[in-house]
Amino acid sequence: PENQPPREIQWNQTSPAPGADLGPPAPYAAGMAKSPGSPTLILIPTRLEALGIERAGGLGCGQGLLELAGFGPVASAARCAQLIARFAPRRVLLLGIAGTLDGDMLPVGTAQRMGEVLLDGVGAGEGPERIGPKAMGLPQWQPDGDLTPIHDSLLLPGGQGRLLTVCAASASPAQAQDRRERFAAKAEDMEGFAVALACSLAATPLAIIRGISNHAGERDTSKWRVQDALDAARILALKTLEAPGEQAGFGPPDDSP
Repeated sequence: PENQPPREIQWNQTSPAPGADLGPPAPYAAGMAKSPGSPTLILIPTRLEALGIERAGGLGCGQGLLELAGFGPVASAARCAQLIARFAPRRVLLLGIAGTLDGDMLPVGTAQRMGEVLLDGVGAGEGPERIGPKAMGLPQWQPDGDLTPIHDSLLLPGGQGRLLTVCAASASPAQAQDRRERFAAKAEDMEGFAVALACSLAATPLAIIRGISNHAGERDTSKWRVQDALDAARILALKTLEAPGEQAGFGPPDDSP
């Protein structure tokens, strides 16, 4: 409810070529430094993921304000914008699970802080016939002045690898392979770009950490390793939250998962 105070974390107590129509990623907007007293906002998409983080041992007290982001790009963009407007956080961390598009580079059961987030599904057509916003001449957001327009990719300083945000997860290995080839992405999720766009418009630094629960396109959830993924994501999240960094942002990546 709107009149409740923010919750502090207390888990421990209980066919284009790859990237052809993407253009250069928009630089991440982080120029409006918030007060050092402003909170860190930690977003977890679903209650399932939040409970898994709790089972893994939690994030401890005092790390930030924990809120659910919602499932999928529409809910998570709206929710993130709402929470930024309410709390004016100095930084945002998005934490949850994703499906790997490259099981060799990003195996199931590991976690990664992502370095770039892309979006599939906006434009015309789908699959190899998709025409993206840049090719259509229609950026999703055109800032004033000489700032880079946002089409369907945003850089996330301090991370590594491309994360592809989709409206519907890959339904088959063939669809996952197609997405990997078209976007040169390492993993797919359903919230990353949406949260990144909301943060960029608010000039709020963002880090995205995804635990890899499954191979994208594998719809038999009995083969997923959700808890292992969230265990790994929690460890990396704690390193990221506790690393010394800029007053309003995140520290450099820690390459030891």
